[in-house]
Amino acid sequence: MKLIGKIFGGLLLLLVLALGGASMWFWFTPVGVNNYINKVTIELAIDSPELITQLGIIDNTPLDFHSGKLADYTKEQDDKSLKKLQRARKGLDKYGPDGLKGQELLSWKITAWFFDDLIRQASFEPGGYRISQLGGVTTDMPQFLTDSHIIKNEKSVKRYVSRVNEFGRVLGEVKTRVEDDRSKGVVPPDFVLEKSLIGMRAFIDGGASGNPLVTTLPAKLEALDGMSEEKRAHYLAETENAVATKVIPGYEAMIALFEDLLNDTDHDAGIWRIPNGDKIYAAALKSYTTTDMTADEIHNVGLSEVDRITTEMDQILITQGLTEGSVAERVKQLMEDPARQFPNTDEGRQEMLDYLVKLNTEVMEKAKDYFITIPPQPLEIVRVPVYSQDSSPGGYYNPPAIDGSRPGRFYINLKNTADNPRWTLPTLLYHEAAPGHHFQLSASQLIEGVPMLRTLSPFGAYSEGWALYSERMAALDMGMYADDPLGDLGRLQAEIFRAVRLVVDTGMHAKKWSREEAIAYMIENTGMTEAEVTREIERYVVWPGQATSYKTGQLAMLDMRARAEQALGDDFNLKAFNDMILMNGAMPLGILSDITDEWVADQQAS
Repeated sequence: MKLIGKIFGGLLLLLVLALGGASMWFWFTPVGVNNYINKVTIELAIDSPELITQLGIIDNTPLDFHSGKLADYTKEQDDKSLKKLQRARKGLDKYGPDGLKGQELLSWKITAWFFDDLIRQASFEPGGYRISQLGGVTTDMPQFLTDSHIIKNEKSVKRYVSRVNEFGRVLGEVKTRVEDDRSKGVVPPDFVLEKSLIGMRAFIDGGASGNPLVTTLPAKLEALDGMSEEKRAHYLAETENAVATKVIPGYEAMIALFEDLLNDTDHDAGIWRIPNGDKIYAAALKSYTTTDMTADEIHNVGLSEVDRITTEMDQILITQGLTEGSVAERVKQLMEDPARQFPNTDEGRQEMLDYLVKLNTEVMEKAKDYFITIPPQPLEIVRVPVYSQDSSPGGYYNPPAIDGSRPGRFYINLKNTADNPRWTLPTLLYHEAAPGHHFQLSASQLIEGVPMLRTLSPFGAYSEGWALYSERMAALDMGMYADDPLGDLGRLQAEIFRAVRLVVDTGMHAKKWSREEAIAYMIENTGMTEAEVTREIERYVVWPGQATSYKTGQLAMLDMRARAEQALGDDFNLKAFNDMILMNGAMPLGILSDITDEWVADQQAS
């Protein structure tokens, strides 16, 4: 059960206030639904030191009790967390929904849905694969330690060394869980095990001195004013020793286990292959789409969208003089054209980064005409760490720390620049940065007067739906492709990619498609490279249902906007509509649809 990782506990800010004394009363006797939600979410989040650090609220302050520690990954701790969650959900009924209205009623509905979903997901143990080529402590923890743990003084260096030592314990605890999963018939497919082994072996291949947990430290120590060379050498040696004696042995033990697991697995891709797999997938679809759509319904929507988008792509290709072959074949010609790629060199990679920065500047210059709220948090565009680029997607986003100590970051995978030709990059940026994830996740941190849970984004269909909606808005509303037909083709390729996801995800997990069938379908309909498609398909194998959230969310938001435009006519204000979506925070799509109808009624009344 990945309960802690799914709970977005930004409420630590309120914990700071509570410990300060002025608001201590709410901890013991919460008054009102908002205070209750804050209290129980703090209780749920406080078990994860990593989560607290990622939020960036109390690290390196007098209230820092956690940043030298890592969470407890044992089954006993998961059981405690589940019981805590069940108590929290039961207590919520004492505060509503009767007697609530407005934002308080909305907060109750969102929290009730969220807690019910977490409990539903936790009812399956194990509910999936604990470690894969994509996730789990062997991939997530190194990036957390190198990217999220902020080193700003000597105390934070000591805490970093402590956490590297703790990592050895965590690896041992998770290994025990993987062994227990095996005893219950839950072992990943052979190709997942093989890719996971590649990543684990690569991480320890350079020994302790060449490990990223060590090699990323000197530059951080150099940036500390007043620290002597002797102390820098001391902390570097301590870290190297922790990696040598705790981390590398932990990886070696996990590698040996995964090599042995190859004897107990097969090549089937779908989650149906494990006990309760069909029920696990149904629950995952409900969680990720925040709807009651069945796998068959989602599959059919995907097929319909693939047909529509293919027709639009064909029209652009014809205008560009590309008429021979299928749409996917013609797109593949463009993908493989060296003239449309950045050189796969250090210079070419830097050129790609510079181009993305330029695109971001251009879209930000237009943003004020389409948004009321422009997030003030800065954005950095950086490459995916080399040690994780083999299994990482083409790009992804991490939100800024709430206290401003860390900016929002758009990570671009630069392993092979040919995977992201120049004409595909604008849409990737609009999705991950502005006006996509960076706007949505940063704006959510600005919402006032609601429980902190409302300022976070634990609903994939909302957050990914917004990012895909943003891609379309950049094209059709903001005119970002007015003089760039190939860029617009890139947008449609990205959209058909998400439509194909509906087909292949449900295909593998509900209709028993093989990995190879899914790869072939995606290549046939997108023109993407085989390497990129393979990474994506293997991602869906280990993350069932998540890939369906993008298109489901986008179509729902487009439907809400169409209803609003029809009802309001010339009085429809896109800036106000976007602000309504963003500044109410993330929520399930059904609740968002109701909020849209209420907003339309308010607009008509005024």
